[in-house]
Amino acid sequence: MFSFSFIAPCVLLAAACLAASRPGRRPAGVPKIAEAAALCAFALTALGLVGLLLSGPASLSLGSGPAALALNAGPVGVTLALLVGFVGWIVTRYSRTYLDGEAREGRFHALMLATLACVLVFVQSGSLAVLALSTALVGLGLRRLLLFYGERAEARRAATKFALVWHGGDVALLLASLLLALSYGTGRLGEIATLAEASGLTWAGSVAVALIVLAAALKTAAFPLHGWLTEVMEAPTPVSALLHAGIINSGGVLLISFSGLVQLSPGAMAALVIVGGFTALFGAAVMLTQSAVKTSLAWSTVSQMGFLLLQCGLGLWALAMLHILAHSLYKAHAFLSSGGAVKAVAGLRRPGPIAVPSIGAVMKSFALALALYALIAALFTLVLGAKTPQALALGTILVFGVSYLVAQGMADLAPADLTRRTALASLGATLAYFVFQAGAHAIWGPFLPAAPVPGPLEWALIVLALLSFGLVAFAQALFPLWAHHPAAAGLRVHLANGLYLNALLDRAIGGFRRPATN
Repeated sequence: MFSFSFIAPCVLLAAACLAASRPGRRPAGVPKIAEAAALCAFALTALGLVGLLLSGPASLSLGSGPAALALNAGPVGVTLALLVGFVGWIVTRYSRTYLDGEAREGRFHALMLATLACVLVFVQSGSLAVLALSTALVGLGLRRLLLFYGERAEARRAATKFALVWHGGDVALLLASLLLALSYGTGRLGEIATLAEASGLTWAGSVAVALIVLAAALKTAAFPLHGWLTEVMEAPTPVSALLHAGIINSGGVLLISFSGLVQLSPGAMAALVIVGGFTALFGAAVMLTQSAVKTSLAWSTVSQMGFLLLQCGLGLWALAMLHILAHSLYKAHAFLSSGGAVKAVAGLRRPGPIAVPSIGAVMKSFALALALYALIAALFTLVLGAKTPQALALGTILVFGVSYLVAQGMADLAPADLTRRTALASLGATLAYFVFQAGAHAIWGPFLPAAPVPGPLEWALIVLALLSFGLVAFAQALFPLWAHHPAAAGLRVHLANGLYLNALLDRAIGGFRRPATN
């Protein structure tokens, strides 16, 4: 069975070749052709979804054995292709105006379309060879985009760090692919998972899973090699939108592609929980100290990608898919509208009502939020059946964030309208979690592994995650009280600089002393 979504990368590459032949300022017809090609690719991915609903999954293969080249248009692949097609079209349309008059306008459109084509191939990969090759090409394309203003030292530094981390992940993925191909005699992702489940992980398979986790962590800018993600603002805004809304999710897509294999290794799952949870907490803490809109969004992405790894480590694969969709759409909108947000804030004559909660109000808000969550969880359990401990723990972490809203509404000086709005928002967020969770499991659950039954190690990690996120949420709720205390001044400075981990990587690569290569 063939899927229209397989044609989408070809359309983008054809338009990219035309744009590359006219690389200069205001190339005749290129911006319109680029937007039309992106819209056509989006339409083809939509037709792929229609084909999936009418005829079931489709595949395309060339060759056999470990070196087989295959594409797969199952529920996961088609969903991700539709997402990439939509975000790519929006970003390309935005680029027409944003890049108008640039000296290398045509070259930008060529690079953008070619990179989008590689991302579409990546999310529909059905074999090891296609997966490894497409993600490497995505990195090469994005590096060229990050160097669009190659005369800027900051842009060269960010591109160098990106290339080191991203292609380090490519090397790990290539080694994992070789080990898996030698161990199981096939390059098809579905067949590898089936063989591993039937016979168990071999020694080489266990090493391959560890390398896959490493590759995913590098590609999602996990701690401590996260610094490159916060410095890509030297590239044009459409590049930041594409990176934060799609490409940065590649690590999560990689884990979902190998979900059946990764879940066979408790050590790999535990590593994802630890690395992902710490990255999420670290990114959220640093984000509070940032004043620039785009930099704050970048640190938010670091936190969100950590949370994505945490979800994968808990075995909540369907929720990880939902997270990728929601985060991509939100971040694309946030970056493309960041200029309007700055203008809106600058136009305010005075800030709106600010309610600073006391410690007592925060304690009450946590208790009320947890009680509300327990009540709604019980109702959904009665209607839809029992939830896994991992899903309930993830919901509890969400409620810790909801409690911040409740605390503001319960502050002594909070207006009655603020109290009502925070109460409704808290109720809506809690209900939405269970509704979307049920929807995600209905759509992708049958095609992804079920969450494993927690053992002692898993329970210990769940408890550790709950305590850690609860402590950070409590500190965030009290942020207005302690952030400006003299004793916290040093901590705020250290957090604002990301604990200087990025400076260590700068020193390792030579800082700003990189030549301007393009």
